[in-house]
Amino acid sequence: MDVILIPLVQIILMAINIYVWMLIASAVLSWLVTFNVINTSNRFVYMVGDFLHRITEPALRPIRRVLPDLGGIDISPIILILLLYFVQNVLAQLLMRGAF
Repeated sequence: MDVILIPLVQIILMAINIYVWMLIASAVLSWLVTFNVINTSNRFVYMVGDFLHRITEPALRPIRRVLPDLGGIDISPIILILLLYFVQNVLAQLLMRGAF
C-alpha cells in the first residue's frame, strides 16, 4: 500500500507548490496590468493572464465571499497560500511519520 501512497502524496505536494507559484504569478501580473507596466492588448500577456485567472479564480472566489471589504486590497491569495502551506505541512508530517 505504501508503494502507491507515498509517490501519490509527493505528487500532491508538488502540485500544491506549483499552484502556490501560479497564485503569486497571478497577483504580480494583476499588479503589472493595474499600474500599466504591461498591456493586455498584447496577445501573449492576455493569454497568460486569462490562463492564470481561470486557474486561480475558482479557489479564490469562496475566500473573497467570506472576507470583509478592505477597500481595494485583496488578501485572498495570501489566505489561500497560507491554507495550502498548512495542507502541505500536514501531508508532509503524515508522510514522514509513515501514517500511510
